[in-house]
Amino acid sequence: MNETRILIIDDEQPIRKFLKTALTTSGYYVLEAESGQEGMRILREKNPDLILLDVSLPDKSGIEIVKDLRTFSSIPVIMLSVRNDEVSKVEALDFGADDYITKPFSNAELFARIRTALRHKHRMHSDQEYFHCGRLKVNFQNRTVFVEDQEVHLTVKEYSLLSILIEYAGRVITHKQLLHNLWGPENEENSHYLRIYIASLRKKIEYDPQRPDIIITEPGVGYRLRTDYLINS
Repeated sequence: MNETRILIIDDEQPIRKFLKTALTTSGYYVLEAESGQEGMRILREKNPDLILLDVSLPDKSGIEIVKDLRTFSSIPVIMLSVRNDEVSKVEALDFGADDYITKPFSNAELFARIRTALRHKHRMHSDQEYFHCGRLKVNFQNRTVFVEDQEVHLTVKEYSLLSILIEYAGRVITHKQLLHNLWGPENEENSHYLRIYIASLRKKIEYDPQRPDIIITEPGVGYRLRTDYLINS
């Protein structure tokens, strides 16, 4: 039996009902809240494994809740939004949300995002030695990278970039987060640095760098390392 507990924080009862039906049918244990205040209370009392959080709530925005939440918890958070708003997505991710999904969405898309977020949570608590996804293999012990079993030489910065993308595998990481990790807070606006290194890395690990299928661009937001063919991590 799946003991994973998911907290839904959404003020729309039909949305909560749809999500609860889909999740319980798949074996998840569901907790519900219709406001940010109620959601935070349930979070502290029940300690769920993942939160599905609506961006727009009556008492407090989802982004504010994520910002407060990250002061004391690393629980995975997937934002729910009816707006395909790049600014809101970037803001939510920069403040600590793990992913976002735009309404309406399919059950398959929802479950894929949930599995990815939970996988990342478990990976955070283990020392990862290898990453194997499709034709891409990385050995973190000796810092070697293979594509189709052929070793690929990466520069120090390219390897650091790939390592960060793997850390966030399956989830979006924003331009600002990547720039901060690679070049420090003083370079968070220098996105041309990032474009150069992403292009260079793609030339080495993609079949067709112009049509990448490993490092996926999320327009206006950032990048996502594809994991739908993840073998182990």
